[in-house]
Amino acid sequence: MSFLIVLAALCFLMLVAYRGYSVILFAPVAALGAVLLTDPSLVAPMFTGLFMDKMVGFLKLYFPVFLLGAIFGKLIEISGFSKSIVASVIRLFGPQRAMLSIVVVCALLTYGGVSLFVVVFAVYPFAAELFRQSDIPKRLIPGTIALGAFTFTMDALPGTPQIQNIIPASFFGTNAWAAPVLGTLGGVFILILGTGYLEWRRRQARTAGEGYGAELANEPAPFCGDHLAHPLIALLPLLLVGIANKLLTVWIPQAYGSEHRFDPAVIGSAPDVVQEISRVSAIWAVEGALLLGILCVLLFAWKPVLASFADGTKTAIGGALLASMNTASEYGFGAVIAALPGFLVVANALSSIPDPLVNEAVTVTALAGITGSASGGMSIALAAMSETFIANANAAGIPMDVLHRIAAMASGGMDTLPHNGAVITLLAVTGLTHRQAYKDIFAITAIKTLAVFFVIALFYLTGWV
Repeated sequence: MSFLIVLAALCFLMLVAYRGYSVILFAPVAALGAVLLTDPSLVAPMFTGLFMDKMVGFLKLYFPVFLLGAIFGKLIEISGFSKSIVASVIRLFGPQRAMLSIVVVCALLTYGGVSLFVVVFAVYPFAAELFRQSDIPKRLIPGTIALGAFTFTMDALPGTPQIQNIIPASFFGTNAWAAPVLGTLGGVFILILGTGYLEWRRRQARTAGEGYGAELANEPAPFCGDHLAHPLIALLPLLLVGIANKLLTVWIPQAYGSEHRFDPAVIGSAPDVVQEISRVSAIWAVEGALLLGILCVLLFAWKPVLASFADGTKTAIGGALLASMNTASEYGFGAVIAALPGFLVVANALSSIPDPLVNEAVTVTALAGITGSASGGMSIALAAMSETFIANANAAGIPMDVLHRIAAMASGGMDTLPHNGAVITLLAVTGLTHRQAYKDIFAITAIKTLAVFFVIALFYLTGWV
């Protein structure tokens, strides 16, 4: 019965998300409905002590990233930089390779360490302009961005600095470069199948006579300046964000040490505020990089930006508020569901799968799907079962590097179900609904889930690591 309650809450939230209702409203309804059916006395304590605690904790850490990312993306748009880059891409590759161009831009940013959410805000103006000029349906933009940002550069390619590739290292004693051959081949598998699928969808639309579309929501404003910036100048803010993010990631821990404390009281006394630098250094690095990117845009395009700055930043702030609240609500939902007895039933059932790598892959991707979070589902799975995974792998002679890569890739498998925070953010930013665009996101989800089992089969057939 407890399992059915968890399943019902998950299905309910996916259904309302798909039908276009706000998860800010329905994530707590779904979570607390499950608590009500499990133990009515825990509804209020779970709401304030767990749901709201996790939701507010997420906003405390990540809202500045959403805000700065949205403003950065908006300034890229109103400065005309997006139009300049798109014009150059069309001249270089031709309009028929528009989708591949967006995938490559997303991949470079995420592999450079830029947050997935920031990539969505930063790349959307480019994608909208490029798809409009190439007359590709706008509804294919979310699937294209998802392929570039949420798949192979998030967790498959060795060395990627995304959190999904970092978490397994603390459990298996590995590093971000674990299983480089398997990770690279898995990434190539996703890229080939994903781009093939998206091109097939583009050709279908072209045959049916479908173009970019009309009367669409959240369309980037047309550039109103006198002339476009040089493409190299237009690219500079994006490059600066990626490079600065990498440099600040290295410099911040060196400058502040393992922790930093200060006295917040001017009058009277108060306990010191203590910051554990390892928990916030990556966030500080992204925030600092985005600030530099914003200043770079202002420096090179202050005139067109100034003309639309007030209205543009209001729109960006509204988008950041909606996107961050959606994701934070999902985070709270996942925390509540993970605390219910039915979740334990799921975890125990998954542990009975005999093959060590298939067991790990199915467990991690299932929990990521239930919680709606790649990092959250993987953290729960590894915290509860990593010792079992290690023991089974040692008995079968499987290197820890392979466990690391399978866990990372599996976390990015079924995590992008309709209630996933990144999916909802992507759709909100692009002004599309689940009905319009989720089909292609799910196809990419299926491809990257299949890639995990492709890598497992490759390891058993060749022994490559």
